[in-house]
Amino acid sequence: MTISGNAALPGFYDYGEVARSVLIAIAASYAALDLTGRVTATSGRVRLAWLSGGVMAMGIGIWAMHLKGMLAFHLPVPVAYHWPTVLASLLLAILASAVALYVASRQKMGPAEAFTGSIFMGAGIAGLHYVHMAAMRLPAITQYSPFLVVFSILLAVLFSLIALLMAFGLREETRWTVPRRLGSASVMGAAVSAMHYTGMAAASFIPSAPPDLSFALNISPLANSGIAIVTLIVIVAAVTTSSVDRRASTEVQRRAEEALQEAQDKLARVTRVQAMGELAASIAHEINQPLTAVVTNGNFCLRQLDGAAPSFRELREAIAEIVNDGTRASEVISRIRALFTRRAADRVELDINEVIQQAGTLVRSEAGRSRISLLTDLAADRRVLGDRVQLQQVLINLIMNAIEAIRKPTDRPRQILIKSESHSDGVLIQVQDSGPGIDPAQADRIFEPFFTTKPEGIGMGLAIARSIVESHGGRLRVEAGSNGALFEFTLPAQD
Repeated sequence: MTISGNAALPGFYDYGEVARSVLIAIAASYAALDLTGRVTATSGRVRLAWLSGGVMAMGIGIWAMHLKGMLAFHLPVPVAYHWPTVLASLLLAILASAVALYVASRQKMGPAEAFTGSIFMGAGIAGLHYVHMAAMRLPAITQYSPFLVVFSILLAVLFSLIALLMAFGLREETRWTVPRRLGSASVMGAAVSAMHYTGMAAASFIPSAPPDLSFALNISPLANSGIAIVTLIVIVAAVTTSSVDRRASTEVQRRAEEALQEAQDKLARVTRVQAMGELAASIAHEINQPLTAVVTNGNFCLRQLDGAAPSFRELREAIAEIVNDGTRASEVISRIRALFTRRAADRVELDINEVIQQAGTLVRSEAGRSRISLLTDLAADRRVLGDRVQLQQVLINLIMNAIEAIRKPTDRPRQILIKSESHSDGVLIQVQDSGPGIDPAQADRIFEPFFTTKPEGIGMGLAIARSIVESHGGRLRVEAGSNGALFEFTLPAQD
């Protein structure tokens, strides 16, 4: 073939190689999306390790894609590559990958961060491409179209912005599926390839004197295939390691949740037992009251029957009272049994006012012995979906804490007010005492496990109470102040 000294060398693409370069770009993009998720899900040294591994895998993938894209282009003259310059292009690929993974794996990425990151990443990718071009050694001078060069750089920045937004959007591993990630990786890989081939279109090669081939290598077809194979092995290894680690982590964050749930169940049971210990005297009194009334009314019935002219009206009234008192004693025993029984939560429709009244019945004697008035202000017909025993446990804990707070004699009236009312979140329940209140410095800590202000306490009552309320879809909080403590929690209303 005769080549004019002033005419650009004709070139053509091996489209099989082009397809392989695009495949590598898509694979590298998928690895980037996958590894961004692992970086986001970890912290400390583990995060650094995943960030480093991800940067290397993604950088090698981008670098190999550009090199494969260049090797897909054939000219009628021999072409070698200056290997120090090729290594420099690899460093640029790794740098661009580091920027991408760091920005995409952060907790927040505003417009400023996204734009700045895309500029650095785009500059790195564009630099990678043109450094690769500079590594070419051939008997020709490379000339560039300024318009296409600028256009290719703008494409690099734009596609980098798109890649960052996609990676950031999929960084939470609970939000993605494999098809969605494959689709995003295909878009990113096609975008990177479009930038590369736009940059290639910007170049034309004018024949000139033979080049300096110092430190230059010819890349044979075998080496070309080796680059693709090694790159895909690195990418597949990175994705496989990520997948294995993700499954292992899922199995660990699951076993930990099961252990935590089991510990919470045990602690809840211990707290219920402790609460029942504190209420033992009150419970005995509650059972003794109806039983005493049963005995009294029974003896009255016997005296009436032994009399000369028994009053059937009085007998009927006494027997009705015996039935009522027996039923009341049975209900007290049933509630005690429920508090000690370890069973799964039973969510049913409840009248929260009935739950409040039942909890008040269990603690009323304890309050009475300390001469504490237990008052209620209950809105009509407030229904919720929940577990009766657990909600009673929350109320008993709050009321007993209030009794402890105002047990000592003071010049203030000793009373506890329990309220229920409508709320924007459903139903609001309040337990307010007239005690000294809670130290504001401790208000943020009283719900922490094992934090207690009582010498004999274990510091789990309020922590479990909050856990129960939150498991019902509500929220437990406290207002600190000098006019008594106010604990309140919300529960979703049952329409």
